[in-house]
Amino acid sequence: DRLDEKAGQAAVVAGLKLLDADVVAPSNEALESAREAQQAAQVQLAQANREHGSIEATHQQVRGQQRQLDDVSKRSAEQLAVYEELVGLSDVVAGRGENTVAMPLRSFVLAGWLEQVAANASERLTGMTGGRYELKHAIGQGGRGYAGLNLEVIDHLNDTVRNPSTLSGGETFMASLALALGLADAVQAQAGGVSMDTLFIDEGFGSLDADTLEDVMGVLDALQDDGRLIGLVSHVESMKQQIPHRIQVQKTQTGSNVRVIGPDVI
Repeated sequence: DRLDEKAGQAAVVAGLKLLDADVVAPSNEALESAREAQQAAQVQLAQANREHGSIEATHQQVRGQQRQLDDVSKRSAEQLAVYEELVGLSDVVAGRGENTVAMPLRSFVLAGWLEQVAANASERLTGMTGGRYELKHAIGQGGRGYAGLNLEVIDHLNDTVRNPSTLSGGETFMASLALALGLADAVQAQAGGVSMDTLFIDEGFGSLDADTLEDVMGVLDALQDDGRLIGLVSHVESMKQQIPHRIQVQKTQTGSNVRVIGPDVI
């Protein structure tokens, strides 16, 4: 073992001597070239450091802008959600979008009133027509595709549903009068105790035959019996016999004269 160790040491020493013998000192030209290469590398390193600093500054700026964009995007998303909600609500109010009946909000509110007015008017019209006609609120297609506020006439004589435009002149007057009375009833019911004690009806009675006029006057008499004051403006001579209290206006050459006629007038 000792012999092997000594042999190994001897081999190492011999190898080192050989290395020392192979080392050759560099020439001046080689040293100068190495210095130039070192200087060029240092210049490139400095340039790379400057570019790195510029890129890092740009990176920081981009990150700041990215954070701002993220914040704007978040706020924009919230505002967009609010906008879409408002647009959806606006469409529903205007009768579009999810509004399946295509009825604007104002028409929907009026439809509730019209339904009550039609129900009240039907009670009046049924009495005027001997039970033949009844008014009903109907949601039909109106202009521009919107559902409108319409009325239908139920004719119990032949069990048909008619358009109000198919009524005769006298029937149209009775329907209009019934609607006016129905509207007065609805307003009075919603007015918080305010009573509509006076009602004036201007003309229209001339389109009624004798029997129909008697039915209409019966309805008006019933209103008067309930405590309402009913004023009728008409040129129909036959009505004079049915109205005990009248204000008669007569034209003369010097103007118009007004005369109050009634059983209690002196």
